[in-house]
Amino acid sequence: MKLSVVMVHYRTPALAIESIRSLAGEAAAIPGTRLLLVENASGDGSAEALAGAIAREGWSDWVTLIPAGRNGGFACGNNVALRRILAAEDRPEYVLLLNPDTVVRPGAVRELVAFMDAHPKAGVAGSRLEGQDSTAQRSAFRFPNLAAEFDAGFRLGLVSRLLARRLVAPPVRDETHRTDWVCGASMILRRKVFEDVGLFDERFFLYSEETDLCLQARRAGWECWYVPASRVVHLGGQATGLNDMSRPMPAYWFESRRHYFQKNYGRLYLLIANALWITGYSLWTVRRHIQGKPNDEKPRMFSDFIRLSFASGREAR
Repeated sequence: MKLSVVMVHYRTPALAIESIRSLAGEAAAIPGTRLLLVENASGDGSAEALAGAIAREGWSDWVTLIPAGRNGGFACGNNVALRRILAAEDRPEYVLLLNPDTVVRPGAVRELVAFMDAHPKAGVAGSRLEGQDSTAQRSAFRFPNLAAEFDAGFRLGLVSRLLARRLVAPPVRDETHRTDWVCGASMILRRKVFEDVGLFDERFFLYSEETDLCLQARRAGWECWYVPASRVVHLGGQATGLNDMSRPMPAYWFESRRHYFQKNYGRLYLLIANALWITGYSLWTVRRHIQGKPNDEKPRMFSDFIRLSFASGREAR
């Protein structure tokens, strides 16, 4: 088997059905491709809607619906499927992680598979993500670092230009290139990566889990690449509401950031990163008041950062 696809679904059945429909042609072009659709305990009738669509569309020969039993987050949901894949007798060479809020452009999956076939040192590769109007989204990133934390708080153009080589989200490039990590909305991994570094860290509920996995892959000697010939529409934030600026940032965003820094670089690094963000944010607040600019930040951003970025989530609650 060449490829297995994993999709973790939560309360967006209409989007997931359209995503599977867009994937069908790609799956047919790569013999043996199967989709493992993990229903992450939505509790809203999604499981029944998805099962009905699989039967109605005739997808049952290549799509398997897996009830997760509980919503343990994105990492946990992916691991439900990955454990099945790695325990199977006929294990695929590659695993494609695909969000349910995506639409696969023709040829997108074949481009990723062809790239991996041609680059044996590549352990991870990501698609060019774009909006419905084909505008590119930033989806190839640098690993989080101290300079980027200060810039994220301060948000001054001059500082951002000075720190351009350290910022997490560089401008989109049109050519295939190596990168630190790619967005998990459409990300292919060599099966051997999971065998070398293990599955997703389930202490990440949502966000930073693919960053962490790409870092572990890098440390194990694997390369990560951005492949813009693989084009996937990404309707981000549909299940999480993260794009709604009237809603506070969810607690798991802060907790994932905290866990990522502390796990990979230690407690001292986390404290320095927090201090730099707080310093930058405080300077931004002063500058905003002096210049009379409106506050375009999410509600409670600073207070939630203080509450959730130092202690563990359980301690903070």
